[in-house]
Amino acid sequence: MIVDGYGNIYAPLLPLLAPKLGLSLAMAGTLTMFYQMAASVAQVGFGHIADRWKPRLLVMAGPVVAVSVLSFVGAAPTVTALAAVLIVGGLGAAAFHPPAAALANRLGGDRPGLAMSVHITGGTLGFALGPLLFAPFAEHLGLGWTPVLAIPGLIVVAFFLPRVPPIELHHSGKGGVSALRPYARPLAILYIIVVLRTLTSLAFATFVPTMLTRRGLSVSEAGAIAAAYLFATGLGGFAGGPAADRFGPRNVIAASLVLATPFLVAAPLLSGWAFTAALCAGGFFLQSTLPVNVTFGQALAPVSAATVSSLMMGFAWGMGGLSVPFVGAFADRYGIERALFGLAFIPIAAATLAMWLPKRAPAMASGLRGTMDV
Repeated sequence: MIVDGYGNIYAPLLPLLAPKLGLSLAMAGTLTMFYQMAASVAQVGFGHIADRWKPRLLVMAGPVVAVSVLSFVGAAPTVTALAAVLIVGGLGAAAFHPPAAALANRLGGDRPGLAMSVHITGGTLGFALGPLLFAPFAEHLGLGWTPVLAIPGLIVVAFFLPRVPPIELHHSGKGGVSALRPYARPLAILYIIVVLRTLTSLAFATFVPTMLTRRGLSVSEAGAIAAAYLFATGLGGFAGGPAADRFGPRNVIAASLVLATPFLVAAPLLSGWAFTAALCAGGFFLQSTLPVNVTFGQALAPVSAATVSSLMMGFAWGMGGLSVPFVGAFADRYGIERALFGLAFIPIAAATLAMWLPKRAPAMASGLRGTMDV
């Protein structure tokens, strides 16, 4: 919750950072891409390391780096310094996520979907609540004071780190990317689905606050609406895992993506409470696939749980983030509303791909706990 909360410090402050540093929407999107590359794509490397060496150390060190460094977002004096803060802080988040997700799966017993929903919902709620803290703080005290925000985050992290349980390495000692080759086809389909979902989700999360401030809302008001959207995505993530345990992951993935589309299409065309309601409903269905994607991937490939987690959460999220600068460039030329309206149809393409996935992975019915230790 803390790691992902501080991971969302950039977008809520963008309406203040843009005039301070002279950022265009395209440059703002590029900085989002830098962060996603560090926080997401780098997870593949950290997942590979976690399957072979000291995963508990990564779970403990990652949050300290992420919270300490990302708190300096507002104090960055230049675009280059801001990029450095986002990249280094993102690497801290990348170190934490793969071994943490694998640990959550192992501790879930025979309810891996529920366990992953609890784990990911914690992160999503942190991501949602971040704007409620960061935006008003920076708006009232100024961007230069954001380093002070590291203090409460580090206090919480210091309380929990000594309580991280021991984490065993994979029994075979052959974890990592090479062990996933027999499962390449279904993992590739699932991976593309996650990339498309992430592109849509990141674009809305990045540009909605700026769109709202351009419509006349304050930074705090825009941050509150962004928080409501992200809170709704957290609720969706919590519902998705248990639904997949009951109805099957493929069905939940396809249905949630289809259901998200009409709400996301309508949102940029609306204003006021109708906009907020449509945005939140779209986010609820869109993000409900997140824990399902991770647990389904781990079940499809019952080896190297941290590496699979890094592919479905990290590498796929990072690849989705690569497209955000192009969305920003389109928004600079044609308007944010038109950019988001077009992106809202992407989940339909992802839902179509989902029909090529197996209905269930055999491992989902027969515990993977012994083969998924990390």
